[in-house]
Amino acid sequence: MKRILIAGESDKTFNYENAVRALGAYPVTALHLPNTSGYDGLILPGGGDIDPRLFGQLSGGTHAFDPVLDRIQIAILRAFVQDKKPVLGICKGMQLINIFFGGDMIQDLTSASNHEYIGADQVHETKTKRGSRIGNLYGSCFTVNSAHHQGVDLPGCGIVYTQYAADGVVEGLEHKYLPVLGVQWHPERLCFGHKRADAVDGSLLLRNFIKIT
Repeated sequence: MKRILIAGESDKTFNYENAVRALGAYPVTALHLPNTSGYDGLILPGGGDIDPRLFGQLSGGTHAFDPVLDRIQIAILRAFVQDKKPVLGICKGMQLINIFFGGDMIQDLTSASNHEYIGADQVHETKTKRGSRIGNLYGSCFTVNSAHHQGVDLPGCGIVYTQYAADGVVEGLEHKYLPVLGVQWHPERLCFGHKRADAVDGSLLLRNFIKIT
């Protein structure tokens, strides 16, 4: 059985763990630098905002963040990237991928009201880049959920933005050469018991990730 490390806090990763189990893999939630040989892939989960010092900015619109957690997650990501193992970043996890490769962030989107969590996930349409991994799974135009007020800005080295909301906010990215993929939305909240009629089935993305591990 494939083992997937979820680099998050154990009391906040139930949805990720349940989705991974439902897809026939074994999730392990931990926040320590692992021996990557014990895992087939890494999920960087969603969470709070990111310490702006990690992308060379002073705080300006960033909400509560945990600088220790951010650096632990970056260190775990580095270990998997160095071993060229598959990585899936979700929401904050996507942003950490971009930062790790030298990219930048928008601390508070001008269109945040279209994206942030307001009692529940919002939904909106997105478009994908032709030939992208996300586009190959879901097509050129589809609806996703949304629960964020920050977004990526300039892409990191090797990073290609492959999915966008109508207002230009980046919703998906992938690395040109490495098995690294990120989405700004939450597939774990769009599958199985959390499946919604007004958005895509997130299990397609999670199943594809586990398949390549």
